[in-house]
Amino acid sequence: MNSSALSGDWLGYIAATLTTLAFVPQAWRTLRTRDTRSLSLLMYLLFTAGIAFWLAYGVALGSWPIILSNAATLVLAVIILAEKIRRG
Repeated sequence: MNSSALSGDWLGYIAATLTTLAFVPQAWRTLRTRDTRSLSLLMYLLFTAGIAFWLAYGVALGSWPIILSNAATLVLAVIILAEKIRRG
């Protein structure tokens, strides 16, 4: 593996970590309060579908930064989406 591919992977891991961590406070708050009234159902449907496609894209590329970050974010998004559907 050449050094540019390695540095590209690290950039991917850093970006993936930051974007996944940015989503954690919303997921934590939603799980803690169970309050989903201010969340848009359409937004979470589209967001969750988009994350699922990013995960599939990462799998197709064999890109671990994309796979790991989107798998983690997808779990959180599905939990929030289920709460939104359940509680309105």
